[in-house]
Amino acid sequence: MSGAQYTLTGRLAVALPPVEAFTLFTPRGEEQWVAGWQPRFPVKADDDSAPGTVFETGAHSERTIWVVVEREPGRRVSYARVTPGSRAGTVTVEVDVDGQGGSTVRVTYALTALTPEGEGPLHEFAERYPDFLQSWEEEIARHLGSRPPSAAAQS
Repeated sequence: MSGAQYTLTGRLAVALPPVEAFTLFTPRGEEQWVAGWQPRFPVKADDDSAPGTVFETGAHSERTIWVVVEREPGRRVSYARVTPGSRAGTVTVEVDVDGQGGSTVRVTYALTALTPEGEGPLHEFAERYPDFLQSWEEEIARHLGSRPPSAAAQS
């Protein structure tokens, strides 16, 4: 099997200082702005971004198992993720100050198709990755009650 593998990196702007922006990318923090995001923790997790924390999601009719593998509080978090029968890899979120009181967030997905059936959806995700991150920026801005920083900069 030749397989499919992608490392995708992009950036988005968040109109919050880094420590506050970081919380939006924790499992429970994403519930605030991601439609249908409902992490389920098999074991009680007082700190949902602590390394070793395991949770599951069921967005888009796909069960995905996540493990927090690394964290620098307020700055960086990395997750391992497996969608059985489809794809596996890591997601890393890095939050930096943008010099204007907000944050620049760098998001890297490194994913591998696990089956031939998983290759097509992974390829589609890779092609739509810039739009995917743009939608994150828009949803976060909506959650915060403001226009996306990139849209504000263009006007």
